[in-house]
Amino acid sequence: MDSALSDPHNGSAEAGGPTNGTTRPPSTPEGIALAYGSLLLMALLPIFFGALRSVRCARGKNASDMPETITSRDAARFPIIASCTLLGLYLFFKIFSQEYINLLLSMYFFVLGILALSHTISPFMNKFFPANFPNRQYQLLFTQGSGENKEEIINYEFDTKDLVCLGLSSIVGVWYLLRKHWIANNLFGLAFSLNGVELLHLNNVSTGCILLGGLFIYDVFWVFGTNVMVTVAKSFEAPIKLVFPQDLLEKGLEADNFAMLGLGDIVIPGIFIALLLRFDISLKKNTHTYFYTSFAAYIFGLGLTIFIMHIFKHAQPALLYLVPACIGFPVLVALAKGEVTEMFSYESSAEILPHTPRLTHFPTVSGSPASLADSMQQKLAGPRRRRPQNPSAIGRFKKLKIGLHKPKPNLSSICRCPCHLLAPPGTEKVEQAACLRRAPSGAGPSPGSYEESNPKDPAAVTESKEGTETSALKGLEKKEK
Repeated sequence: MDSALSDPHNGSAEAGGPTNGTTRPPSTPEGIALAYGSLLLMALLPIFFGALRSVRCARGKNASDMPETITSRDAARFPIIASCTLLGLYLFFKIFSQEYINLLLSMYFFVLGILALSHTISPFMNKFFPANFPNRQYQLLFTQGSGENKEEIINYEFDTKDLVCLGLSSIVGVWYLLRKHWIANNLFGLAFSLNGVELLHLNNVSTGCILLGGLFIYDVFWVFGTNVMVTVAKSFEAPIKLVFPQDLLEKGLEADNFAMLGLGDIVIPGIFIALLLRFDISLKKNTHTYFYTSFAAYIFGLGLTIFIMHIFKHAQPALLYLVPACIGFPVLVALAKGEVTEMFSYESSAEILPHTPRLTHFPTVSGSPASLADSMQQKLAGPRRRRPQNPSAIGRFKKLKIGLHKPKPNLSSICRCPCHLLAPPGTEKVEQAACLRRAPSGAGPSPGSYEESNPKDPAAVTESKEGTETSALKGLEKKEK
């Protein structure tokens, strides 16, 4: 997290102190104004375009472009981790040889710079490819373990156009590795800044306030309290800062009296500004009030940093002026519009995967373990709900069942006299109500017929009943066949 300061690469001060027995001529006012104006413009570009790309990144579904969400816990730990890293680098430069450390770091940032620059220029280069360009898809996948324990370490998807961009970025990487030219350094620095603003997302405004507040204390302490940050910034030969020569008008591209701005002073406020842009879009008012307000606040804060640094001729912690401006201006606008509650209740992480269900509250469980176990057993022992079936399938099944299993006749309704044998074939069962020998309705049965069909001898009655039932069953079987 380097602050904005004047950084001649040969170790001399801005005013032109002696270095190796030589004196550096002071920079002209025009050269200083050009350097500071260029730094301000280079800082605004990755914030503006990175914020716009963060919106598309949050809505995208490509696994290789998924953003990394910073939670409040990460924000609280970040200043501590950054302090340990900064102090470790300072001790390394004091104990070990600076050349070997810079060689190792140069190789590391050489690879990262190529990937970052390729990812940055890929959307712009796609417009220059012809429609019939043979584009093929590729996937780089590294996994760990096997079977169910397999875990993805790297899963990156790319195509032929990305390979072309990777080749162009490699040319810039070789240029930086061999010459350490300030233009190549700035190309890598801008790529790192834009990718940071695009892919690092704060989940809400409160997390942003925690992060910016912690780094506000971090920056002030390490710049004003010690010389650690200034020493690391001057000794660290890596594209972690934007530089611009103050003597460009005198020496051209070979100038070496640089003013610089650390990438942390771009990325940290930038991800907060990008969060406010996503908040503007979530309001669905077709206005970007908070984004433009925070963007103007950043310009004001960085301009104030450069002005004070130029007046006092001393390195300034840029976050000392950027943090109050970037947080204070949007909060004042929210207070004026009455949207403070909406601002601090906005959750950016919910837009990354809107189809993913999220647990918003935990269910309450009351009672002892024994009572919970009893209730679970009662639920398991309770009647099971029948599985819903298709009505058409049920109808076909009923028809099939009825056709295979006809209902048995009710023998109690069949007439006991042999009159059904006189019925013509094909007629229905002869019931008692339709008996041929029964008297007409309203008249009683004739004594003669009743005695013939119902003899008083019990043996004869039993024999008559058995014969009647047997004949009735035979008649039914014939009709069924």
